[in-house]
Amino acid sequence: MGAPDAPIVLFVCVHNAGRSQIAAAFLERRVAGRVIVRSAGSEPAERLNPAVVEAMAEVGIDISAERPKLLEGEVVRAADVVITMGCGDACPVYPGVRYEDWELDDPAGRTLADVRPIRDEIERRVEDLAVRLIGQAESSERIDARPSGRTR
Repeated sequence: MGAPDAPIVLFVCVHNAGRSQIAAAFLERRVAGRVIVRSAGSEPAERLNPAVVEAMAEVGIDISAERPKLLEGEVVRAADVVITMGCGDACPVYPGVRYEDWELDDPAGRTLADVRPIRDEIERRVEDLAVRLIGQAESSERIDARPSGRTR
């Protein structure tokens, strides 16, 4: 859980089984406790993409206990920043919420080898987001932090 005044970031993709889960896990590791991180999907899958779970395990992040969650309007309204990843018009737009759209390949149906570059690109974008949210000096302090659990 973050501080009461911590910004809330919501990552959204269609199935909440790949891209948004990767991004949420990287941001949580990067800024542990200084940003509230959530993820959801406009049409959540039944489970996470196994290749995504394996790709994240390769970089020391266990997301195997995560489950896809349905995107709800109140979660979007509560967010300070909403990062969409291919959900198109399914993501509601509210005044006062900052939106960014990250065009990324969907890892659905791809092999582990195909998921790695997607994971790495998401990590690069999350690094940039972390710097914009909390600043360079604070962000770099947490680069190797690996919290044991995630909440969303």
